[in-house]
Amino acid sequence: MPQGAGSILTFRIRGNGDDAKRFIDRLGLFSLLANVGDAKSLVIHPASTTHQQLAVEERLRSDVDESTIRLSVGIEDRRDILADLSQALDRLSG
Repeated sequence: MPQGAGSILTFRIRGNGDDAKRFIDRLGLFSLLANVGDAKSLVIHPASTTHQQLAVEERLRSDVDESTIRLSVGIEDRRDILADLSQALDRLSG
């Protein structure tokens, strides 16, 4: 984002909930927290946190499955953010 503004991204990791959790565990820069919109980068696994009280069908209607990951991208240097995401993806596939 221009001028260092943050952003929230939601995506699915290839695999299942265990793969999503392994990806999250491998992140070093991102903190695992349920809040969003902080100045620092955060990561969350919605199916086991913010949406855990919903039935599976309700989560799917909300477009959240076990492989869904949500990032709240902070104001750290973009190279550091990209490097952290890349190394976590590489370690997951390796």
